[in-house]
Amino acid sequence: VSSLQIIFYEDRNFQGRSYECSSECSDLHSHFSRCNSIRVDSGDWMVYERPNYTGYQYFLRKGDYPDYQRWMGFNDCVRSCRMIPSGSHRMMIYERPEFGGQTAELTSDCPSLYERFHFSDVHSCSVKDGHWIFYEHPHYRGRQYLVRPGEYRRFNEWGSMTPRVGSIRRITV
Repeated sequence: VSSLQIIFYEDRNFQGRSYECSSECSDLHSHFSRCNSIRVDSGDWMVYERPNYTGYQYFLRKGDYPDYQRWMGFNDCVRSCRMIPSGSHRMMIYERPEFGGQTAELTSDCPSLYERFHFSDVHSCSVKDGHWIFYEHPHYRGRQYLVRPGEYRRFNEWGSMTPRVGSIRRITV
């Protein structure tokens, strides 16, 4: 049985040069120059537009993505990736930097942060358990940001340019 998890293809519809990956990789550029299709054999993955887990982030589940629009990609640039483990989920979100202001605890998905908590700017968070995705807009739309267990004192620490969070989803198997 292969431990194969995710396959990147330079061309659409799983054509051209390919690279198979089964663990996180901070710089995929030496393996392929562009990425127009992806096949996820197993696991949940975040793929990133730039090296070292930066730039646009895309959450991918098991399945076939024959062109980059299928994973909501803005271009054919994929430069790093990481697999996401599953388990229990608990996170505290804060309206202000450095864990200040209004606070809320999450243990489940939140399709609209504003409807549930009456604020939609998250300046800091503390992830106790599990992996989560912050979405820029309600109902899991817009830019995506992976938050892993740990403390984030400011929104730029999870890769965002603004504190705007419209919805939050747990990564579960």
